[in-house]
Parts: sequence; C-alpha cells; structure tokens
Amino acid sequence: MEKRHPNHPGEMGIDASLAERCRTSDEINARGRAIEVLLDAGVPFLVGGAYAYSTYTGIYRDTKDLDVFCTYDEYSKILTFFADKGYKTELTDIRWLAKVFKGDYFIDIIFNSPNNICRVDESWYQHATRADFMGFDLLLLPAEELIWCKSYVQNRERYDGADVNHVILKTGKDLDWKRLLERMHYHWHILLSHLLLFQFVYPADFHSIIPKWLFDDLINRAINQYKLPPMVERVCLGPVIDQTQYGIDIKEWDYKALTLKSV
Repeated sequence: MEKRHPNHPGEMGIDASLAERCRTSDEINARGRAIEVLLDAGVPFLVGGAYAYSTYTGIYRDTKDLDVFCTYDEYSKILTFFADKGYKTELTDIRWLAKVFKGDYFIDIIFNSPNNICRVDESWYQHATRADFMGFDLLLLPAEELIWCKSYVQNRERYDGADVNHVILKTGKDLDWKRLLERMHYHWHILLSHLLLFQFVYPADFHSIIPKWLFDDLINRAINQYKLPPMVERVCLGPVIDQTQYGIDIKEWDYKALTLKSV
C-alpha cells in the first residue's frame, strides 16, 4: 500500500463505514473508552475533527485520532483526570494542544488553533450541535467554528478549502453568518476568499446559500482598501495561514509578521 503523508485525509466517501474501515476494533474501543472517561471527568468538551465534519457534510473519511475541544481553563483538568486513570498525557504545545495516549492510540485535546486565533470559549458550547457519537449523546463543534478553524489551514502539506466548501454547501442555509463574520473579524479577507472560491466551485448553488448582504459587505471592504494610504511597515500576514511557506518573507525579505516596537 502506498504510504500517505500524515495529513492525507485517506479514503473518502458517503459510506459511514469509511470512518473506521482502516481502524482495528481495539482502536475504536479505545476511542469509546476515552469518551467514557471524558464524561466521568465532568468537564465540558466538544467533539471536532473528522467526526464533526461527517455529521455536517455526510462525507466520511478515515481518521487517525479523535479531536476533543475544550477551553484553556479546562484542558489541565482533563489531562489530570486521564493521568489518574492510567493514561499517558502530553502537553504538546502550551499554546493550543495536548494529547492523551493509551498504548498506540491517542486523542488530541485542543483549546486553541496553531496560529493562536481560534481560542475555544464558552460560546462554542452555547452554539454546539448535539449528536449521537459512538452511542453517546455529545456536543459537536459548531459549524461556524468548524469553518473558522479550517479557514486558516492553507499549508502546502494540508489545505482545508474543500472542507470549508463542503460545510458551507451542506449547512450554509442555516449558518449564523453574522457570528461567523464576527469570528473572522480582522481576517475578513480570508472569509471573502473562501466565498469567492465557493462561488467558483458551486455556480449553481451560491445564490441560495451565500447571503448577498455578506458578499456585498466584503466586496465593498476590499474596494475601500484602495482608499487607505499605503502602510509604513511592510507587513506579511502569510504566517497566519501558513507557518512555513511565508518564512522566507520574514527571514529574507524583511517583512514584519508581528508588532515588536512601541510608537
């Protein structure tokens, strides 16, 4: 079998069995047991990743792990509870990620995004979708937050643009677009880029899915950028969407990615 890149989505389709076809019963059972431990911990959490994606889109794919989201204040409680149950725990990156291991199997405990923009807060729970997951009644990542997080994944090794398109296609008529726009906030350009891509990919559907007020608002914002004076500092915001490919801009071409001086 051809060896895939770790970020390769694997086999995909609308057959639900694809989500677990390449996984052993031991691994599936380990995920189920991890959910039981999470529920016993009494700490609020959300299921994301491929499981949330399949619920919203009906597209299933093999996944190597289970993504669990929680607030920054709660991740340490989850790690401690799992450790007390005999699991190996790891604070992978204090800025956004921890892991829990049981032998060869693991789950990700996510409380932010790699670019430190999509920090989990209480509103994620308020807008979450309730669904059956492996026989448990659980909260899934809201569709708006799923789009928000995936909008920034534009690396050479992994690009989630198709995921964003599919979530919009299947949930767009019910999305809280105003809340999604508030989430994107200063990065409204990225939302506009995804809407333009959606318009290209689905020319027969965008009229009924993408609100015209939103599209007009974002287009006008883009036009009005030309009315602003040029920036004094040469800034490159590329690292917000790809932390490696834009490194040369910062290291070699003297672009600024962060504000490091006062005025």
